[in-house]
Amino acid sequence: MKHIATIFFLLYAVLTQSQDKPIARNAFINQDLQLAFDFWNITKPNTKFHSAFRPYLSTSFSEASDSMVPFKFYSFNNSYLIKSVGEQKSNNLQLLPILDLECGYERLKSKSLVSSLGGFHLKLNKKNNISLALTIVGGSRQFPSFLDTAIANQKIIPEFGQAYSNSKNGYSFFDYTGYISFTPKNSQVFNFQLGRDKHFIGDGYRSVLLSDYAAAYPYFRINTNLWHFQYNVWYTWMYDVSQAKGIKNNYTNKFGAFHYLSYNIFKEFNIGLFENIIWRGSDTNQVRTFEVNYLNPIIFFRPQEFAVGSPDNSFIGLNLNATLFKKIKIYAQLGLDEFYLKEIKANRGWWGNKQAWQIGTKYINALGIRGLKIQVEYNEVKPYTYAHSLVSQNYAHYGMPLAHPFGANFKEFIGIVNYRKNKWELRWQGQYVILGKDSSANSNVGQNIFLSYVTRNSEYGNFTTQGLKSIVIQNQFQISYLMAPKLNMRFELGLIHRSEKNTSGYKLQNPFLFVAFKTSFWNSYRDF
Repeated sequence: MKHIATIFFLLYAVLTQSQDKPIARNAFINQDLQLAFDFWNITKPNTKFHSAFRPYLSTSFSEASDSMVPFKFYSFNNSYLIKSVGEQKSNNLQLLPILDLECGYERLKSKSLVSSLGGFHLKLNKKNNISLALTIVGGSRQFPSFLDTAIANQKIIPEFGQAYSNSKNGYSFFDYTGYISFTPKNSQVFNFQLGRDKHFIGDGYRSVLLSDYAAAYPYFRINTNLWHFQYNVWYTWMYDVSQAKGIKNNYTNKFGAFHYLSYNIFKEFNIGLFENIIWRGSDTNQVRTFEVNYLNPIIFFRPQEFAVGSPDNSFIGLNLNATLFKKIKIYAQLGLDEFYLKEIKANRGWWGNKQAWQIGTKYINALGIRGLKIQVEYNEVKPYTYAHSLVSQNYAHYGMPLAHPFGANFKEFIGIVNYRKNKWELRWQGQYVILGKDSSANSNVGQNIFLSYVTRNSEYGNFTTQGLKSIVIQNQFQISYLMAPKLNMRFELGLIHRSEKNTSGYKLQNPFLFVAFKTSFWNSYRDF
């Protein structure tokens, strides 16, 4: 509550004149809204917009036009329910209600599942160069068995963090996100933000570099836009909960420094370079806070890490995307946790060659059908990637991976088909995963990033999907009707069918039928 009071005080303190089109506003990280961004950006690429770094800053999509999107959606510059405050019309405040109501039926246990949450999103604009936002939500959620097992163990809901109560009555929770964003009005080169939220790097449904799967975290970010370049530097405060046993007082601090440099070589081709470092804070063995050496904003700072004799966890990556014929976007990622060329050439399965990669494509107005989008994606992560010798320094926050929700040691194929016309949407999403899991409590084959890689089973002979091989197949069919685009208000009817089997004979078939009414703006993953 202290954090919320502080944000409200800051909202009040800077309330002065504003304009209708702020340049310091963040777009929501949301698959429904991302669909509109894809149709606009693929149809009309430009050197100012950098599609791989989210949340998008309003200066980068100021040229976006709703007319480029062939269906109804929550518009790029939504001004619904904006009210002028103060003496001049340029003072404006927006307050949007949030509801997320769902009723589902799980065939496996012949059980009804009900979820309900509510809240609001508040946005304030000062002139056109200061934006403040606050989203508060709370409620209760129940999950089908294939998701509930993982959530019940840690009492953590991926998108919201700490969960209370139990799966029988539903997990209750409370969460908030928000930011204060400043862009100097005489120059749109720099933007400065302080807030609590998430970031996403990539053009895919997944990311093997940084995703929005884990809970929100406090951050300070500097965004620089110059010519064809965009450079983001942000510093974060996270939590390790691996040894907490669900007790909040046992959570320990961890910190992160992130750099992402994006270059639009020309409007149809982009290359991005990523690096980050994660380090633990105070624990029973040491007293440590934010490492000032990592305030260095220059990419790459690996030499700085060596200079301080650091045992901390670093990760680097490459992101590429190319637009073809104003209909197709091809994208790829490569993440390097560790890399030893000699061992790669030897092909002996050395445990320390820890890499992740992704390749995919988006095809809009596919097959000549206006409003149809087809997406195909492949993700692969080698064993022990994202893990660390110290579990508190792994690539995770609040008990959830910061990159791919499956952790490591898997191969994943994803297909998504969206057809949007007017206010209607038909969506199919298919997933096929080959996952190598531990076969016993004393096993570490590299899938669970919350195990120290010191406990690995072997030095050599480590290959992707080793261990207890599990096959996960999931299909989701959904029909949606956007009742009020300006509120992102929609009605959904859907079916999720998940099957899983492994080489030890385990089999699962779990269909889940649901209906929902929503005005929410975040991604909720049901395929982990």
